[in-house]
Amino acid sequence: MRRWMERHIIRLTRSMNLRGKIVVFYGLVVFIPTVILGVGAGYLALQNVRSNYMLTISEAVRQTAQSVEFRKQSYDLLANRAGTDGELISRLARTYENMEDRLESVNYVDRSFQLMSRYLPGIFIFRIYHDNPTLVEDGGLLWKPADRSLAGVDEMSWYRGVMNSPFVLQWSDVPGDNAQLVVSRKIMNANVDVLGAIYMLLDYDSVFGELMDRPFKGSGSLYLLDENDRIVAASDRSMIGEPVAATALSKLWASVDGAESITDDGEYFTVRRINGEWKVAALIQMRQLEKQSAMTVYSIVAITVFFLFLSTFLVLIVLKNVVLRIRMLGHRMSDIAEGDFDVTVRSRSRDEVGDLEVMFNQMAGRLGSLVEMLSSAKLKEKESSFQALQAQINPHFIYNSLSLLQWRALDQGDQVQVETIEALTTFYRYALNNKSNVTLIKDELEHVRAYLDIQQFRYPGRVRIDWDVDNEVLELYSIKLILQPIVENTYIHGRIFTRPDSGIAIGIQRYNNEVRFQVRDNGIGMDPNTLALIRNGEKAGTGNGFGLSNIRERLQLYFGDAGKLRIESAPEAGTVVTIELPVCTDKPHIQRGDDLAASTHCG
Repeated sequence: MRRWMERHIIRLTRSMNLRGKIVVFYGLVVFIPTVILGVGAGYLALQNVRSNYMLTISEAVRQTAQSVEFRKQSYDLLANRAGTDGELISRLARTYENMEDRLESVNYVDRSFQLMSRYLPGIFIFRIYHDNPTLVEDGGLLWKPADRSLAGVDEMSWYRGVMNSPFVLQWSDVPGDNAQLVVSRKIMNANVDVLGAIYMLLDYDSVFGELMDRPFKGSGSLYLLDENDRIVAASDRSMIGEPVAATALSKLWASVDGAESITDDGEYFTVRRINGEWKVAALIQMRQLEKQSAMTVYSIVAITVFFLFLSTFLVLIVLKNVVLRIRMLGHRMSDIAEGDFDVTVRSRSRDEVGDLEVMFNQMAGRLGSLVEMLSSAKLKEKESSFQALQAQINPHFIYNSLSLLQWRALDQGDQVQVETIEALTTFYRYALNNKSNVTLIKDELEHVRAYLDIQQFRYPGRVRIDWDVDNEVLELYSIKLILQPIVENTYIHGRIFTRPDSGIAIGIQRYNNEVRFQVRDNGIGMDPNTLALIRNGEKAGTGNGFGLSNIRERLQLYFGDAGKLRIESAPEAGTVVTIELPVCTDKPHIQRGDDLAASTHCG
């Protein structure tokens, strides 16, 4: 099925250019489906909102009622805590005979209730009133009712009202001031004898203002009624302190019968009971909510359409940019096909086309360099042939010359000269053999021995040579010239021939699948800076072209990470050079590509 669709889509769009294909693809896959889904989702959302109005409104009323109840309970708990304090009740009921006891009670009240007004926000005044004739009032927390004004009434009238109220705790408004509320609480002992009253003057805005002002996002009104159906807090503050029967809510109040109803004007009215006999009444304009919901859905659809057209405009701009840049690349490729390699494309962006432009510029440069290299290679081909012929002639000339000198030394009976020439012949025969860079370990040892023989003739008896070679490694393969340059360093840089009791120890051992070469001398050694440079490959070991850096590079070239070169040295303590390479029963070959990081293959 997938292949059938691919064939038909390719067949239908075969004659279209890249821009047309992408526009059609965007329209069919993104634009049209998004429009259909956006309009459908908006319609379904609107229907869903309409069908869930009642549930949403009911949940909003429930949460609002819980918030109002929580606010009221917080101040109720504070008043109850003070009104039920056992020590306070005991001190208010006590008969005092001296001033010291009275001061002690005053100090207790101040110490225990001084911070009460700071527990909750909006408490203007917190007082404890009593009528104990033997206890004083301090003008701070302890008061006695008198004719003084207290929130729209005198203290005595307020105190009698609290004493005569059937309720222990009651809320009331301040006459003529709907910005304040009063919480009163009787102080009674276990025999239900009233000993005093708690007085709290509250800031209306701090207690209920946030909840009552513009509830339900301005689409309704909220009312808090006490046990006498008197309005304590309301969205319309002019109704605070009024009995519900005297307000416009009276008709609605009779119709709900403690539940909920929908009026002919499309208003939803409900009453929820909280904290005993208190109630929260909510009046919500459903038409306003429906209008807001419809506007929300339409706004979503409008925003979706706007961003679709915006995305279409941006896609067209990007297409124009991409197509023009691809055409420019095509024109430059035509120039290269005609032989003009000195062409470049300015890369204006860091996108995929920008990467193509960068790679095109690199390719054009490399192609030009390759053409130049091919041209110069043809010109140097004859010269290289001549140099190759010369390289074959020079070794033969050296061998013939050394052979002539050896015969003349034999005629003269100079055995030292004969042995020296023989060592030189062996040395150069190995060094000048360019047929292969790979050799048997026994041939490498023969080359080193020839070099050491020459040095022994040059410095007779000055350097002791110790050999420790495992016979089973002689027929294994290694790369050429890895020991002789190291031994040469002991003479040139280690100055081994100037040291008393000087010696060179050469060892070749096999350890499982590894062959280890080691050259140890007691020459002058190296300082830490020189040793660091050599370890980092920044300084060649000798001047003959086969230094330690060269050895390290050839080990990496043939054996990858399995070929290792380690150097240990200290001033006046000599030098130890260790070479490790894998056991090769067949000739190793140069590693290419990923083989450099892999295990080395021999053969």
